[in-house]
Amino acid sequence: MTNLARKPGQGGNEPAVRDIVVEDVLPQPPDKVWKALTTAELIGRWLMPNDFEPVVGKRFTFTTRPIGAWDGVVQCEVLEVVPLSRLVYSWKGGADDSRLDSVVTWTLRAEGKGTRLRMVHAGFRSPQNDFAYGAMGSGWRKIVGKLGEELATL
Repeated sequence: MTNLARKPGQGGNEPAVRDIVVEDVLPQPPDKVWKALTTAELIGRWLMPNDFEPVVGKRFTFTTRPIGAWDGVVQCEVLEVVPLSRLVYSWKGGADDSRLDSVVTWTLRAEGKGTRLRMVHAGFRSPQNDFAYGAMGSGWRKIVGKLGEELATL
């Protein structure tokens, strides 16, 4: 996993924006990985319960157990769907004082008989989203591992 920091502009008063990047090579072909990334029931097994559909403009939610001031709900919208290649959705949630307004991008590329999978969760503003960045940095690595375990059962 690579965590990247970038400045949104040239101004010295703008907050740093950081991204979480997780990349792995999975032994399954892109069509199986794509199915696990775009089928609501399967997403619920490795990420969170949801009402996802791979349709640009579709609004959906992820729901999980609330933690602290966070209600456990992530509001999302599908921004881009390129079958077997790229999936992008917004990711908004969190407590009022640390609201996260970000974007998740999944990129798939055939590699040998498997798939190189790259996940970028972009838009963590510092210091507002520092807690989420820290928690989700290690969390996404575990989630991609769970995705790999789920793929092994398909």
